[in-house]
Amino acid sequence: QLQAFGGGLVQPGGSLRLSCAATGRIFDINVMGWYRQGPGKQRAWVTYITNGGNTDYTDSVKGRFTISRDGAKNTVYLQMNSLKPEDTAIYYCTAGRTLGDVLGARGYWGQGTQVTVSS
Repeated sequence: QLQAFGGGLVQPGGSLRLSCAATGRIFDINVMGWYRQGPGKQRAWVTYITNGGNTDYTDSVKGRFTISRDGAKNTVYLQMNSLKPEDTAIYYCTAGRTLGDVLGARGYWGQGTQVTVSS
């Protein structure tokens, strides 16, 4: 299973760091990533990272969010800087064997962690 941590309430312009660890019977994880679901919105892809360190981000977070990974621990991190109210969402981590698993939302999922950006 995947367990995500690090959400909370932060003021606009602030920072948060999310983490997500894969534990238990999860095998062949080559790609990990994050999605988010804002109020009244559908779950949407945010970023991914491959075993080889390749990353990509949705346009709205480029330059502000950074994904990293500890492969030995099957843990993924999301450093979020310059947060905006529109970043408010439940953030879900995901993991899969292939990039298609992650981008197609077909991999493993964590329980989600709430991020609220508000003054």
